[in-house]
Amino acid sequence: MALTATLFRFELNISDVDRGVYETVELRVAQHPSESDAYLVTRMLAMALEYERDLSFGRGVSTPEDPALSAPNEMGGVALWIEIGQPSAERLHKITKQADRVCVYTHKNPEFIVADLMAGTIHRAEEIELTSFDPAFIDELAALLTRNSSWDILRTEGALYVTVGDTTLSSTPVVHAEYKRN
Repeated sequence: MALTATLFRFELNISDVDRGVYETVELRVAQHPSESDAYLVTRMLAMALEYERDLSFGRGVSTPEDPALSAPNEMGGVALWIEIGQPSAERLHKITKQADRVCVYTHKNPEFIVADLMAGTIHRAEEIELTSFDPAFIDELAALLTRNSSWDILRTEGALYVTVGDTTLSSTPVVHAEYKRN
């Protein structure tokens, strides 16, 4: 018997002082059986930190050619393509040719992605925005997951605060720039 996706309901109360974005977003999110809780949490944080009205989830990990999240541009192409985890250099090379802007959010060791970006084989590598989260922060947040979750997400001066119920977790995501050319 095939395993089915688990449906989560999220209410994200986003207060992104750094970008001037203040929204409450209600989402239904399917977690594929092969998708870890850490991946799901990272996907939700990417949604909050990049939130714009047309940002939507891809068809999921079972459809590898899709982005985890994306937003269209005015010409019907892709304005924003967001990858989660550790995409390969080949994948990054391909998607930078398809999207106006590419972001990677990872809950894993970013050294491999940085090495790929520095190798010189990825189209527009210096334009890719790479953000990594502390794995302990992601694990703590994943431990608070419920099928119906309400998260208050505050970003100010680069620091991130996520409140779930009576618990507030904080971390400062690392925005990598060591691969960017001057």
